[in-house]
Amino acid sequence: MNYQLLPLEVHGDKRGKLVSLESEKNIPFEIRRVYYIFDTLPEESRGQHAHRTLEQLVVAIDGSCQFVLDDGKERTEIWLNRPDVGLYIGKNMWREMKHFSYGCKLMILASDYYDEKEYIRDYNVFLKEQVQ
Repeated sequence: MNYQLLPLEVHGDKRGKLVSLESEKNIPFEIRRVYYIFDTLPEESRGQHAHRTLEQLVVAIDGSCQFVLDDGKERTEIWLNRPDVGLYIGKNMWREMKHFSYGCKLMILASDYYDEKEYIRDYNVFLKEQVQ
């Protein structure tokens, strides 16, 4: 499976904590886009897609949610609930996000700009592309 939980180095003192994210240093790709998700209700789900070539790092800045990751052969569930751990999701990984806590805020760093053609939004199409 093309994913990894990455511990992010925390710097802190009595004033608080800081995590620095740097392209091709502690992030395994050049960052081309940053976006965030918030105000998702617990009964809602998001995702239900894969990316052909895009890589992402997802950080739960606040709160928690569950990721279901699928490479076409195996599925795994991961809880993301710490701002000092990033979930790296490589290309060709189906992802679903669910069980959002109230107030959950996810920040996503992406390896490329938004391109709708890059998305696979149908699970059966995703499975067919994994066989090729």
